[in-house]
Amino acid sequence: MSLNRIFDIAGTGMNAQSVRLNTTASNLANAQSVSSSIEETYRARKPVFAPMLERYKQGITDANGFTNPVTSFAPQHVAGEGVSVLGIVESNQELQMRYEPHHPMANEEGYVFYPNVNVVEEMTDMLAASRSFQMNVEVMNTNKQMVQRVLTLGQGA
Repeated sequence: MSLNRIFDIAGTGMNAQSVRLNTTASNLANAQSVSSSIEETYRARKPVFAPMLERYKQGITDANGFTNPVTSFAPQHVAGEGVSVLGIVESNQELQMRYEPHHPMANEEGYVFYPNVNVVEEMTDMLAASRSFQMNVEVMNTNKQMVQRVLTLGQGA
């Protein structure tokens, strides 16, 4: 793998974790929002990630010893190229329905609806996303140092 590809891979990881941090922040910001109906109530959101894969292929050698890389490919292995964000989905967990007849947002029966956001789970997710983002930064810094050392090879002896 090229040292330059590492920057691309770590960059996709940083982008994915940024999306994760933003959705978690949105969930936390709306954790105590109240609604008078199920349809209007905020629902927790989660990003969906997928690996980006590169297929390496090798040409097959014929009986004469010639390799035809155009017509005869056989997959050797699959390597990761990073992560992509497929989208953001809403949680289908039940909303919290509470009987609070004196609440200004209460419906006719006296119930208010709270989002299905678990604050402890969201804080844990935020810490994990933050650490993952930082690890990708460390990968980039280490790769940068390696590239700089490669460039100094052959200078002076």
